Amino acid sequence: MDDGFLMEVCVDSVESAVNAERGGAGRIELCAGLVEGGTTPSMGLLQVVKQCVRVPVFVMIRPRGGDFLYSDREVEVMKADIRLAKLHGADGLVFGALTEDGRIDTELCTALLAVCRPLPVTFHRAFDMVHDPMVALETLISLGFERVLTSGCDSSALEGLSLIKRLAEQAKGRIVVVPGGGITERNLQRILEGSTASEFHCSARSARDSGMKFRNPNVAMGASFSAPEYSIKVADVAKVRTLNAIAKNIL
Repeated sequence: MDDGFLMEVCVDSVESAVNAERGGAGRIELCAGLVEGGTTPSMGLLQVVKQCVRVPVFVMIRPRGGDFLYSDREVEVMKADIRLAKLHGADGLVFGALTEDGRIDTELCTALLAVCRPLPVTFHRAFDMVHDPMVALETLISLGFERVLTSGCDSSALEGLSLIKRLAEQAKGRIVVVPGGGITERNLQRILEGSTASEFHCSARSARDSGMKFRNPNVAMGASFSAPEYSIKVADVAKVRTLNAIAKNIL
C-alpha cells in the first residue's frame, strides 16, 4: 500500500492485469464479463495472470450476471469455482449473495466463506442492492468478511459518497469499506477525502481498436447492448498511474 492508499483494479484479461500492475495497482480483482459487472473468470485466465503479475489477485465468484439470488445448482457452481480458484493460486475471493427480501444471505455466505478460507474475502457490490445498508454492514462484520465493495447504494461512488462515509464511520476498522463504481481521475480526490477510505476500486480502462483487418459490420456476438465488436477495453497504464498519483498526493 503506497502512502496509505491501496488501489484495486478490476480486470478481465491478462493485458489489463499486466497494465494494472505496471500502473501501480496494489491488488487485482480478476473477472470475466465486466460489461455485466463482473462474473467468474476462467481458470486458464487466472493461471496465466498469476504467472504474469506479482500483486495479489482476488477472483470474482459470480456464476452469471443479473441479481444475487442463487439457486442450489448455482451455489454448487460457486463452491466448485472457489475450490478451483484456490487450486490455481487465487490470493483472495470476491462474492455476494442476497435473500429475496434484499438482506445478506447469511446461511449461503457462511457456507461459501467456509470453502474460501483461509483466504481473505470481499463482499462485492451486491451490497448496493440491500434493503438496509447499515444492518447489512453489521451482518458482514459478524460473518467475518474482510472487505465490502460499495458505491454507497447509488449509481456511482461519487453519488453515494455520504453513505460510504457513514458506513466507514460505523465500521470503525472492523471491515474495510472500499469505494467503487464510476471512479475516475476527475472524482477520485473528492471520493477519498469525503469517504475517509484507505482503499479504492476502479477499472481505469480505455478502448483500443481491434487488430482485425477484415471486419463484418453486420454481425455482433452479443446482445444489442454489448460492446462494439471491434473495440477492446483494457486497463490503461497511464490512467492507473494518474489515479495512483492522485491518491498519493492527497496525504
